[in-house]
Amino acid sequence: MNIALLGYGKMGKAIERIALKRGHQIVLKVSSDTSAYTLDNIDVAIDFSLPSSAVENISKCILQNTPVISGTTGWLDEYDKILSLCKVHNGTFLYASNFSLGVNIFFEINKTLARLMNTTPQYKINIEEIHHTQKLDAPSGTAITLANDIIENSDYNNWTLDKPKQKEIGILAKRIENVPGTHKINYESSIDSISIKHTAHNREGFALGAVITAEWIQDKKGVFTMKDVLNIG
Repeated sequence: MNIALLGYGKMGKAIERIALKRGHQIVLKVSSDTSAYTLDNIDVAIDFSLPSSAVENISKCILQNTPVISGTTGWLDEYDKILSLCKVHNGTFLYASNFSLGVNIFFEINKTLARLMNTTPQYKINIEEIHHTQKLDAPSGTAITLANDIIENSDYNNWTLDKPKQKEIGILAKRIENVPGTHKINYESSIDSISIKHTAHNREGFALGAVITAEWIQDKKGVFTMKDVLNIG
């Protein structure tokens, strides 16, 4: 499989290592100083670029009939625009706030726990996420996914980085050197506490998940999620 890496930072380099080990070729590397590029002979593009570049990168792939998966966060206010573009041009697109297979299982555990805990209003929910200091957005896309999944499966109606109001989920975003990613959901009451937590030890899980997703999507058409890749639900 010929892969284009749209974004060649730490994640791009980790994806390259995994892809080469799995017998693929990296035929294009696009970084922030790349002025122009074409997608000739590309089977799948993997976007881990900057939020300011993601929409342009993804749109270019769709318009040139190149399947594209994106793990870039911080651009989702234009997500519906990309979905419409993909539909009009019969493209192939998948966005994931986190490609780690373990995190996507964690997402499903989070949804189930939210449904179970919705009958016990004495518990208050908060989310804590920790990432490396180079991460530009806060909260993380993974934390937003966790919060939105709770909202969809409970009586909560919003999340906030500020002091939460009634029916709001407070998110605490920490940035600490050399932390790949930690996410913890806490249910707190005066009687006891319940927590679930995912800790990434390195970037390999994210990179492996991205390559597996690229392998899965290369011959498909449409808009997909990691639930499709993992055949969940």
